[in-house]
Amino acid sequence: MSLKITDWAAEDRPREKLIQKGTSSLSDAELLAILISSGTKKKSAVDLGRELLAVANNNLNTLGKLTIADLKKLHGIGTARAVTIAAALELGRRRKMAEVPGVPQIKCSKDVADIFQPMLSDLAHEEFWILFLNRSNRVINHLKLSQGGVSGTVTDVRMVMKKAIEYLASGIIVCHNHPSGNLNPSESDTKITQKIKEAGALMDIQLLDHLIISDKDYYSFADNGLL
Repeated sequence: MSLKITDWAAEDRPREKLIQKGTSSLSDAELLAILISSGTKKKSAVDLGRELLAVANNNLNTLGKLTIADLKKLHGIGTARAVTIAAALELGRRRKMAEVPGVPQIKCSKDVADIFQPMLSDLAHEEFWILFLNRSNRVINHLKLSQGGVSGTVTDVRMVMKKAIEYLASGIIVCHNHPSGNLNPSESDTKITQKIKEAGALMDIQLLDHLIISDKDYYSFADNGLL
């Protein structure tokens, strides 16, 4: 039978270890254990979160520099909650460091095709995807916006922009597949590309390309001078 955290020796308890040795001494599992074992009521957590952010001038980088003693100065933040916050911030730092080296940078249309071709080339139906990029054209994330039938899928420009804003993207690349194998853009492909480009311009989100994927090749609007 596994032991509860409260049954561990004091020096092995993640909370006590964090207080005594600092956040960097804990493993990822220990940081997660702290988060999982700590619970707060939703309302009090939201209120405390707002107050805590105010102390840090609503800047997460500033918040990350606060010590446990600093956090405990806020009314309602005891040792347990202060440790939970410190653990979460440390986990966020580690995630950021782990992702940076492997984040692809988009330099040409082939880089985009390399991402989407394995996912879309063999499908018997159309799917519409978005690639979200930062100012350095590094990939933030990608997601499927819609799925349709053999000859088309519905694309909502408002949802494209909504998702781009949620990811704080500076640029986007859209992509869909043609199960027929015909890479020539349809009239509706050209119209939706123009609508997304115009909507993005209003929000300072650049549409960098639109790719059409087939089972063997791809078509780039940017490469063909249509953007």
